[in-house]
Amino acid sequence: MSVENVKAYFKKYGIEEKIQEFEVSSATVELAAAALSCEPARIAKTLSFKVEDHAVLVVAAGDARIDNKKYKAQFAAKAKMLSPDEVQTMVGHAVGGVCPFAVKENVKVYLDVSLKRFETVFPACGSSNSAIELTIPEMEEYSGYLEWVDVCKEYA
Repeated sequence: MSVENVKAYFKKYGIEEKIQEFEVSSATVELAAAALSCEPARIAKTLSFKVEDHAVLVVAAGDARIDNKKYKAQFAAKAKMLSPDEVQTMVGHAVGGVCPFAVKENVKVYLDVSLKRFETVFPACGSSNSAIELTIPEMEEYSGYLEWVDVCKEYA
């Protein structure tokens, strides 16, 4: 199971016990916010795209939406989301639990500036009922991100 891979990944940093698992689903921003009793914007959603022949993950604030023009300028490609089967195969997590941790080798991770408004955010941990609270510097450290990008719109 994917959450087990994420636990193993975080074990090398000594923070695997920070992962929270819920009795209820946290597969969407709204469900995760309810499970965590936090504002939806603080959910760090991981969006999966296909650029050429590889997966690209963009981790953005829960209230942010992809701006197609900004995305195309950043990645020189139209924003094409992966299908659920492609997400599982190319990224290593199922939809609802996609996160930038313990992903397959060729996956490229980017953090969107929409996250920078918060001291801490809550990304999923590989399952549709898990999350972890991380500071922005921790997100940088643990996500293996390549760079910060500005590809979203409609957030506070």
